[in-house]
Amino acid sequence: MGVNPIFMNAEIKKIVITSEYITLGQLLKFTHIISLGSQEKSYLASHQVLVNSVADNRRGRKLYPGDKVSLEQGSFEIVK
Repeated sequence: MGVNPIFMNAEIKKIVITSEYITLGQLLKFTHIISLGSQEKSYLASHQVLVNSVADNRRGRKLYPGDKVSLEQGSFEIVK
């Protein structure tokens, strides 16, 4: 499967965390891509999300420092 070109030209925004990890669902809320936790499941079912260049739609997916997440709305890197 090829990489969607919409993800290729995005500037990577750094997301600083103070805990060991953040979940994919928490990232979606923190970045204001969704406003309610109840929207996580439907967003992930209808949008392509790449975690470290691999498609992933698990809202509980743990993201650690160094992980990169690409969405239609932008790209993010988790940092500590």
